[in-house]
Amino acid sequence: MEIMTLWEAVAARIEAVTNQPLSVERVQGVSGGSIHAAYRVGGGDRTYFVKVNRANRLAMFEAEALALQQLAATGAIAVPQPVDWGVAADQAFLILTWLDLRSRGDWGALGQQLAALHRVRGDRFGWDQTNTIGSTLQINTWHTDWVTFWAECRLGHQLALARRKGFQSDREEELWEALPRFFRTYQPFPSLLHGDLWGGNAGFVGDGSPVLFDPATYWGDRETDLAMTELFGGFDPEFYRAYEAELPLDAGYQQRKVLYNLYHILNHFNLFGGGYGDQAHRAIAQLCRMATNLL
Repeated sequence: MEIMTLWEAVAARIEAVTNQPLSVERVQGVSGGSIHAAYRVGGGDRTYFVKVNRANRLAMFEAEALALQQLAATGAIAVPQPVDWGVAADQAFLILTWLDLRSRGDWGALGQQLAALHRVRGDRFGWDQTNTIGSTLQINTWHTDWVTFWAECRLGHQLALARRKGFQSDREEELWEALPRFFRTYQPFPSLLHGDLWGGNAGFVGDGSPVLFDPATYWGDRETDLAMTELFGGFDPEFYRAYEAELPLDAGYQQRKVLYNLYHILNHFNLFGGGYGDQAHRAIAQLCRMATNLL
């Protein structure tokens, strides 16, 4: 089949949702990450962002659309709106509203709005379905206990995947024994999270207003979002000042952020290999050292 068959299907889905006819006149490949192909698709004065992948990746798009809808429903922060998703010409697709994004804007507003998102509380840790962190399955089985959730659905899952790729740590048992110590005086509540909050998943529109995208949403400790913002260089200092003014962090965050970012470091090892394995070893050693001070 010709590739236009896909765009005809996309146009038909947009027409069905918006009740406005659309003829695809422009298809431009754009940067969309390392997992999906991404396109700017338009006709007339209307433009959309469309992600495309193999048909068996449809579940990833469904989970992303559900997450965006859930984040948008809070009214806390702007996200691209999912228009529709499906399969055509043996390819899965996700249609989103187009946003002209830039890397500079109101970082203070981003901090305030993330705090507002984190004030949205659930009653359990997890999510309605499995989603993905990058292209790795992210297990979201419901738990009432955060430490158990983090051990089983986050660290345990990533460590099991890492062992299949040759990762071994002689301090893993020590890490598991130490894990509860980081939470002796800290009991997080289930916040609605972005879940994959690094600099590449945050931006700003023309008036400087912040936008979040590419979520890996679940209900969890708000500190995990904050920790990831620091993993790859950190956000603008005004972001942290504004967040703390709205929702101050609890004592012990500096230690827990190492634990939370170990999840993402292991995921990067599982996805890309290389030096992320050494980085994971250093993080585990650091956590074990810190835990001795928590006895």
